[in-house]
Amino acid sequence: MVLFRKCYSLLIFLAIVTMLSCGTRKGYFSIEGRFLHINQGELYVYSPDGGIDGIDTIRIQAGRFAYETPLKRPSTLMLVFPNFSEHPVFAESGKSVDIKADASRLKEMTVKGTDENELMNSFREQIASASPPEERKYAEQFIKDHPESRIGLYLLRKYFLSSTFTDYKKAKSLAKVMADAQPEEVGIALLHQRLASYTLLLPGKPLAAFKSKDTYGKTVGNSNVNKGTAYINVWASWDSESMELQRTINKDVKDGKVKAIGICLDPDKNACNKTIERDDIVFPNICDGKMLESPLLEKIGIGTVPCCIKLQNGKISDVNISLSKMKTINASNSQVTIR
Repeated sequence: MVLFRKCYSLLIFLAIVTMLSCGTRKGYFSIEGRFLHINQGELYVYSPDGGIDGIDTIRIQAGRFAYETPLKRPSTLMLVFPNFSEHPVFAESGKSVDIKADASRLKEMTVKGTDENELMNSFREQIASASPPEERKYAEQFIKDHPESRIGLYLLRKYFLSSTFTDYKKAKSLAKVMADAQPEEVGIALLHQRLASYTLLLPGKPLAAFKSKDTYGKTVGNSNVNKGTAYINVWASWDSESMELQRTINKDVKDGKVKAIGICLDPDKNACNKTIERDDIVFPNICDGKMLESPLLEKIGIGTVPCCIKLQNGKISDVNISLSKMKTINASNSQVTIR
């Protein structure tokens, strides 16, 4: 009897160890990590595809950090490091990953625990010493070689739809490759559909007609931005460049130089309003809580963040204006003498 109890206890112990070693509990995803050259600090995590709501904070203590979140479906989580660089982690329900990172060489970060993250590790190694044009070449080849991978959607947005480099034609062809391989993946289908409408954003064309409610319930649309110089700025509290663009545009709006409408991709309208009030944003902002799947983005022809569109008398004059370009525009405008 005593021997039976000992064996039973041993079996229970082994079962627990086995469950712990196989990952996290069902319906959750967890991260454990080690950080070289950072002893204490904070990371932020958000999901551009709605896998988690809002932004979570991960605390670093003694160079280590841990995070667990409910997760219903495979999602992409973006880790925002103290230097504001962003790195993806591909999350799956019931799985866990282990991260090793060096603050001085974040491109060499490794994420172990799932096939998708191991595949991303290989891509990181490939681009570790590559130039930006080489990185885009590698990203394109990766998508063609692995059209079934969720990594492709991240790479497409980063390398072909960013504010610093945009190639709609290439993005459209790559999105079709992924859509054919993943016909049931909603995010890819929406992006492929939206890319088909990117001809809406060609310079010289009028902005597509739209009407919506801002975060305070007031109707806004083309009539707000159809005279003089105006901006449509797509932003999110988890994207530092779009937030800085928002504040830069706000200064010009306050000075009476331009008009603007912001489109916030945060999932929570109340949190959006808090950000607007904190930064004293004086122009209207729209937030429908649907993030990158917002019907408004499809109507206008937008599929990424940041995205800043410049209008002149209601017609598009520039698309995907980066923060550095915005500062250059403002600097040149300030040097113009009115006689």
